[in-house]
Amino acid sequence: MSVIVRFAPSPTGYLHIGGARTALFNWLFARHHGGKFLLRIEDTDKQRSIPAAITAIIDGLKWFGLDWDGEIVMQSSRMARHAAVAEEMLARGTAYHCYCSPAELEAMRVRQKAEGRPMRYEGIWRDRGPSEAPAGVMPVVRLRAPQTGKTVIQDGVQGEVEVANEQLDDLILLRADGTPTYMLSVVVDDHDMGITHVIRGDDHLTNAFRQAQIYRGMDWDIPHFSHLPLIHGPDGAKLSKRHGALGVEEYREMGYLPEALRNYLLRLGWAHGDDEIIPTAQAIEWFDLPGIGRSPSRFDFAKLDNLNGHYLREADAGRLVELIAPRLVGDGAFSPVHAARLLAGMDGLKARAKTLVELAQNAAFYVAARPLPLDDKARALATPEARRLVAALGHAIRPINDWSEAPLEAEVRNFAESQGVKLGSVAQPLRAALTGSMTSPGIFEVMRVLGRDETTGRMSDFGTITGD
Repeated sequence: MSVIVRFAPSPTGYLHIGGARTALFNWLFARHHGGKFLLRIEDTDKQRSIPAAITAIIDGLKWFGLDWDGEIVMQSSRMARHAAVAEEMLARGTAYHCYCSPAELEAMRVRQKAEGRPMRYEGIWRDRGPSEAPAGVMPVVRLRAPQTGKTVIQDGVQGEVEVANEQLDDLILLRADGTPTYMLSVVVDDHDMGITHVIRGDDHLTNAFRQAQIYRGMDWDIPHFSHLPLIHGPDGAKLSKRHGALGVEEYREMGYLPEALRNYLLRLGWAHGDDEIIPTAQAIEWFDLPGIGRSPSRFDFAKLDNLNGHYLREADAGRLVELIAPRLVGDGAFSPVHAARLLAGMDGLKARAKTLVELAQNAAFYVAARPLPLDDKARALATPEARRLVAALGHAIRPINDWSEAPLEAEVRNFAESQGVKLGSVAQPLRAALTGSMTSPGIFEVMRVLGRDETTGRMSDFGTITGD
């Protein structure tokens, strides 16, 4: 059987991290089996749908690196088809008109609550004809659900799950105004799109029983269901914003790479032995439903940071320069000189960062304008003696022909020896002069990257700082 799966978000909000994992699992499953990954926007609830959220979902999937097959299906464009299926079910006898008024339904709920019973529709119009219908009441269309036996689902993650049919009532398929309900729309769309596997969060598990009954009411094949355990916070509680229940675009702003986030979310509920670093190509080769665990997984920012650090170190330097440039200059100009420095110094920078935010912060001194601002620790080193040493060193190194790390280090060591001081007495204020802080890549690497003119210029600036 050719695999066809779908990701079907409701545009009531942005692409949150749980939805991104669901999309990823569907995408990997399709790519692993050489099938199709379809995208459907379930926008039939116009009151709750946010147009900007549709754009954000699409942009989020593109940034996340998940490409879909074919055109995006907007569920609202298919409402006439959904209603036609309800009419066909009426003709088959697997659905019926219900003329209950809102007052009658409320009275039913009040009575059931008082009697301590579950609140379910009691099938008042299940066996009554339109001739008994009250005047002026527009009916809804309800599913004629089985009242005995049980509905069983062979779930790809949860195993065999079942519910007694007496616990399910005759759900509404078509509202009195002729608009279809979510349950009907999902089933019709999945059938018409040829969906073979429905992979989604286990908060939809109860929906699967109801949807299976609609499939049977139309004599349609039921897709294979797999319901994923939800993501929890580190404390085991339901994932909230303080845990990381954020939109994908927020992870982008926090400086995570899409490939790192894919790897992290893959391991958040799926495993292949003890493998932790799983590039996307390898994930496509390995991914399948049996690797999904049944227990909720716990979101851990520390693990995500470590994984992102790995992918930063593996990333192409030119790509990283492009990614951090907007974080460095804001509305200012990013010159070719800036780009060249960052490209030359990227290996040293990315070894010390776990996110693009950290990488940009670490790289800021390479693109800072002179005179370079000093942080408090760097300024504390700008004593008169340190300023004298740095200024004198600047004159000593300027004539060096080979502006590379080894000759620069040799000259700085010779200079320190000639001044009768330890290397640190020169190297520490030198670092302050060139970077404005006390943490940076190796100081001789920094000198090489900055080049002769910028290096000696910053050293000269340091030498003229006023005050102790």
